[in-house]
Amino acid sequence: MRGRRFKEEQIIAVLKEAQAGLGVNELCRKYGVSDATFYNWKAKYGGLTVSEARRIKSLEDENRRLKHIVAEQALDISALKTVVSKNF
Repeated sequence: MRGRRFKEEQIIAVLKEAQAGLGVNELCRKYGVSDATFYNWKAKYGGLTVSEARRIKSLEDENRRLKHIVAEQALDISALKTVVSKNF
């Protein structure tokens, strides 16, 4: 998977430029992104400050890590139930 081209700080700066009155087409040309990307950014980061975006990112990372732990435990439990259910 390709790495991110823009960091959250940069995305929020672009969105603030749009709020200041620059046109979407002009901003997209300036930063080399599509209109769809701009509107996705707006849906995800619209109205956020840089610190809020960083906090959301850290919470998403922690959530992903915890889900991974739960999935591993579910696999372990399933394997143990399989072993216990067999007749020896």
